Amino acid sequence: MGRIIDISMTIEEGMQVWKNYAHKKPSITNVQNHDEGKPHESLLSLNVHTGTHVDAPLHMIAGGDTIETVTLEQLNGAARVLDLTHLKDHISKEDLVPFAIQRGERILFKTSSSLTEEFDLEFPYLRADGAEYLADIGVSIVGTDALGIERAQPEYPTHRTLMRNGIVIVEGLRLKHVEAGNYTLILAPLKLTGIDAAPARAFLIGD
Repeated sequence: MGRIIDISMTIEEGMQVWKNYAHKKPSITNVQNHDEGKPHESLLSLNVHTGTHVDAPLHMIAGGDTIETVTLEQLNGAARVLDLTHLKDHISKEDLVPFAIQRGERILFKTSSSLTEEFDLEFPYLRADGAEYLADIGVSIVGTDALGIERAQPEYPTHRTLMRNGIVIVEGLRLKHVEAGNYTLILAPLKLTGIDAAPARAFLIGD
């Protein structure tokens, strides 16, 4: 096996969350400990869109498929990291065309979001025309290092275009230490059911 590169966010109380909303931050509470003569145990309260996570269509589409419908076969396999750190506002079709993306590819965006652990409201997002382009190609996964694949787009066209075309959205990756290129992606969302997303551990296997 090649080297293993962790591309997951660490779940901790002070981590970045969407718009830094206090109610979206995870809570970790000690519920019993050795001082009480008991085994040490903790309680985790966690929004399923915290940190590195996989979206299900239900997140943006009423009556959409839930998280257990996303298969391990779709999530895991060959993937390509695209270096888009030079982009300041959005990722458009024009930005993606030079990469000659192919049907079935798992595409991961490395943007300026990987260069900070603070939430930036102006993070680069995938514009609707970029989503339409990827849907027309028929990619398998679109992953991003931002906590969202889009922002400031009424009706969420990026999410909905990808989801309606069977493309899995992964958000909250950490790619600062990853060079552009080809890898094997291992993505393991928690085995949840009936809901809109699942936190995930993600890593790449390189040469």
